[in-house]
Amino acid sequence: MTIFYKFEGKMYINITNGCPCRCVFCLRDNADSIKDNDSLWLEHEPSFEEITAAFDAFDKTGMTDAVFCGYGEPTVRADMIVRVAQYIKDNSDMSIRLNSNGLVKLIHPDFDINSFRGLIDSVSISLNAPDAVRYNEVTRPSFGEKSFDVMLRFAEEMKDICSSVAFTVVDIISEEEIERCRAVADKMGIPLRVRHYITDNESYT
Repeated sequence: MTIFYKFEGKMYINITNGCPCRCVFCLRDNADSIKDNDSLWLEHEPSFEEITAAFDAFDKTGMTDAVFCGYGEPTVRADMIVRVAQYIKDNSDMSIRLNSNGLVKLIHPDFDINSFRGLIDSVSISLNAPDAVRYNEVTRPSFGEKSFDVMLRFAEEMKDICSSVAFTVVDIISEEEIERCRAVADKMGIPLRVRHYITDNESYT
C-alpha cells in the first residue's frame, strides 16, 4: 500500500482515495499511479500509526517538501491531515503543501480550517472553471453548484492561514475560459497556474 511516494524531488502523501468530485480530467480514470511509483489505490484508509510508520521508513534523503496529494481529496480526512502534518513538522524540516479541491467545509461542515495554521505552509486549489455552472460541469461535485462559492471562500480564508495560496486550472477548458479564470484569480490576488491535461501517468503536478 503506497502512502508516501516521490515525484519531481518532493514527497507526496496519499492518505485517502475518497473524493466528492468526478473531474472530467481526473488522472485516476487513466492510470493507477504516478510515473514509476506503485499503485496509489489504497487497500484501506491508513491509520495514523500506519502513516507515521511509513513516514519513518520512507527515504527522505534530499526531500524538502511534503505534499498532501494522492489518489483522492486529502481533506476527506481533514483531521488526519492536521495530525500527520504536526508529526512531519515535529520530525523534519519539510515545508508542507496541501493540494485540494477546496470543499472541506462541505465535506466536514464542523471542521475549523484554522487547524491548518502553522502546519500547512502553502495550498494549491483546483479552480477548474470561471463560474459555478461551468465548475459543476467540469468538476462534477456531489454537492452541486454551491461548491464553486465554497471553494472560493476556502481560498480567501487560506490566504490568512498559510504563506502561499495558488489556483490551478487544467487546459481542457477553452482559452477564453482560462482567461476568465485568470480574472477571478487576479481579483482575489491569487496566482493561477495552468496545468496540461494528461492521459497517462507520465506527468503530474
